[in-house]
Amino acid sequence: MIIDSHQHFWVYDERKHAWIDDQMAIIRRDFLPQDLKPVYDNHGVDGCVAVQADQTLEETEFLLKIANENDFVKGVVGWVDLRSPNLSEQLEKYQENTDLKGWRHIVQGEADHNFLLRNSFLSGISLLEKYNHTYDILVFPHQLGAVLEFVKKFPNQPFVIDHIAKPYIKDGFFDGWSVLITEIAKHENVFCKISGMITEADYENWSRDEIFPYMSLILEAFGPNRVMYGSDWPVCLVAGTYPQVKNLVKEFIQDLSTIEQEKIMGKNAIAFYNL
Repeated sequence: MIIDSHQHFWVYDERKHAWIDDQMAIIRRDFLPQDLKPVYDNHGVDGCVAVQADQTLEETEFLLKIANENDFVKGVVGWVDLRSPNLSEQLEKYQENTDLKGWRHIVQGEADHNFLLRNSFLSGISLLEKYNHTYDILVFPHQLGAVLEFVKKFPNQPFVIDHIAKPYIKDGFFDGWSVLITEIAKHENVFCKISGMITEADYENWSRDEIFPYMSLILEAFGPNRVMYGSDWPVCLVAGTYPQVKNLVKEFIQDLSTIEQEKIMGKNAIAFYNL
């Protein structure tokens, strides 16, 4: 079974999706289940995890409605204000919804490099274990020092790093990212999505040869039991096609055992998100 551990849906709104700049103009439109299902059918993908792209409770409700209406959407990573003083009440509200698997905050967009370590945010994260909720870590490489301190504080909380922490592949930067991501990987409650890589390279001229070293480091650091495939559709479309993204990962893991390949392409996501 192939599970795409990371994709998005949205009804395009110029204000809400202001992060979609002119270079990404191709994705300035709606992307909904009827757009994705044929892609999955054509490329042998059985299901997905829908991840928030907007920081509102309305976004969470939007994704949960999609999951309820579409069997191939196996789970939702939503948004809730983890700094809220009434967070417990909000988490209680979602406890009975089996499609809700975890939460994400767009930390990469926070000017405060230590956002993850602020007391109000840490207090919110401390509540997630009670509800068996996961947390997706979305950061840039310069925020990985804070990530390392962050994951140390919650040894029992399931974390997953999105998009291999967005290394600057286009610029060829590797060493600083690799040192920190390797340290973070020593914490066995932390997983990593091999996703979002072609959009960190040159949109027009990326190649497997420049991306494979980053993937190799991730596989070495996390091992095949804590790595999961994700497409980052439709964001990936600014730099390639869905089959290009999927085949990049399939080609990278082709020399692993069948069991290891199955874990990376689906079983690890099923286990992590309790799909």
